[in-house]
Amino acid sequence: MSTFNSPIINIQLATQLINEHFPQWAGLAIEPVASAGTDNALFHLGEAMLIRLPNAQWAYQQVEKEQRWLPLMADHLPIDIPRPIAMGRSSVAFEHSWSIYNWLDGSDLSQQSLENLDQAAIDLAAFIRALQSRNSSGGPRAGAHNNYRGIDLSKLDSVVRSSIDELGSRIDGPVISELWQCALNESPWQQAPVWLHGDIHPGNILAKHGRISAVIDFGLMGVGDPACDLLVAWNLLAHDSRQLFRQHLQVDDSTWARGRGWALYTALVALPYYWSSNPVIVAMAQRTLNEILADSALW
Repeated sequence: MSTFNSPIINIQLATQLINEHFPQWAGLAIEPVASAGTDNALFHLGEAMLIRLPNAQWAYQQVEKEQRWLPLMADHLPIDIPRPIAMGRSSVAFEHSWSIYNWLDGSDLSQQSLENLDQAAIDLAAFIRALQSRNSSGGPRAGAHNNYRGIDLSKLDSVVRSSIDELGSRIDGPVISELWQCALNESPWQQAPVWLHGDIHPGNILAKHGRISAVIDFGLMGVGDPACDLLVAWNLLAHDSRQLFRQHLQVDDSTWARGRGWALYTALVALPYYWSSNPVIVAMAQRTLNEILADSALW
């Protein structure tokens, strides 16, 4: 994974871009937004807007996708999502498209805890059901644009095996390999592809007053296997709330097992890549593996 050539993304650049592209907002306060995310730099613009500048090659192509599809989703989901307000076009100062969104109050779950995981499970299940119910005709099929979230798990086998080897003694390789194989043994999704967020995890969930208030960062959205969005069952929820989540989603055994496979995949790929550079993502990945291992003892 490599970043593309771009100027240093900071307040000075954000200010320059606003002045050049949206002079009606020139003079509004611009402040950086702390985030453990790695794909975009975020800046609070005035009181009610957010500047989102892609800072990685794979994030560039996500801008127009979000601009097109999120307005069609926002009014039909039970939890708030970002709403595009404007799109900045490529220019000399910044050679890629970028976005301005409405500001969503709350802080992500890497910075605070939820008061009630059972309520979170119910809320997330309702959100995923509503998202999957949207008409997926013409939606972007899972592929390179969304880091292949929602494809057949078997196509990810080589990268998972490579990550297991790279992690070595830092994980229980034989047990993890067996759990991954269990996911591969499940039948792939045979029905029509459905809408996916693609990356539901604590860093992409905002909360206020101890309850989920928004789901953000739809850069990996697409249409594909619904099991992909079940990974939140292991990266956020615990055993009892996880079962409640499954009950409200009414997920069959095969889809649930593939969802566990998606949670394994995301954790195993993230760990070696971020091991020395992003402790927040590493901690989330380790928690995911621990929850999967705890579940496996009950199979």
